Amino acid sequence: MRRFLLRRLLLAVPTLLGVTAVVFVTVALVPGDPVAAFLGPGAPPEARAELAQRLGLDRPLPVRYLSWLAHAATGDLGTSISAQRPVAQLLVPALGQTLTLTAAAFALVLAGGVLLGAAGALRPRGFGGRLSGVLSTLAVSAPQYSVALVLIAVVSVQLRWLPAGGTHDAFGDGGPADLLRHLVLPAVASALVPLGLTARVFRAVLGSVLAGELADGLRARGLGRWAVLRHCVHNASPALLTIGGLQLAYLLEGVVFVETLFAWPGIGRLLYDALSARDLPLVQGSVLVVAVAFVGVNILVDAAHALIDPRVRS
Repeated sequence: MRRFLLRRLLLAVPTLLGVTAVVFVTVALVPGDPVAAFLGPGAPPEARAELAQRLGLDRPLPVRYLSWLAHAATGDLGTSISAQRPVAQLLVPALGQTLTLTAAAFALVLAGGVLLGAAGALRPRGFGGRLSGVLSTLAVSAPQYSVALVLIAVVSVQLRWLPAGGTHDAFGDGGPADLLRHLVLPAVASALVPLGLTARVFRAVLGSVLAGELADGLRARGLGRWAVLRHCVHNASPALLTIGGLQLAYLLEGVVFVETLFAWPGIGRLLYDALSARDLPLVQGSVLVVAVAFVGVNILVDAAHALIDPRVRS
């Protein structure tokens, strides 16, 4: 098991290096001058030259990337151009908000995916199976951006049931109840597509197990319906773990639009604002955090899969 995890960790290193290098080069080549964006077009040449030297923009691109990489390895992600604060200080609270939104959306994905998938597998030709197929197809076909706009227009603007954006600290004046009110709409908008995919995969896998020799053998031994279902769900759990891990990684990287539309103060909103302001240190730090979270989730899923199925280790 240790060798398996070590191999996964070693494979993660070139992935992170590749992601950061591509983003660094791409953002650097985007038209526009970050110095002019910060100081304004009418800034004197001396101030422009001083800021460019302080940010290292006067050096060649490979040298700038290697310098940033060396500092990032020690936890120093630079200073934000727009906020004039260390990037790490901006990323820590934003990461907490993104993880909160991701956890809420992932809970909806697991609960809804398992319930819809199980309903479809138990009664594939009945009402439950047909309803499961229709709902999962609608969820997969609904883009996050469009769903978010519809939720804001209907639930927030027309019905005024829930707030359209922002959030409050769970330990502040509003308390956990107020945080939950702000969390519902962005969590639903984030969860729909992965929920539909999870339901379809779990339905196919569980249906195959229920129609296989394992279920027939359990029924022949006199086990009841729910006991058979429990054993079959256990056999289908590796597939659920795999698809669940993929959807969790998808949620981590796919909340940019949702956080922007709902003004949720997470990594996605921070990255959007940094791109708008041409804040290169903040962009690179945000991408690094998202990439590390994505790779970390995949490593945890691989480890859990290896614990359930020892064949994966080899």
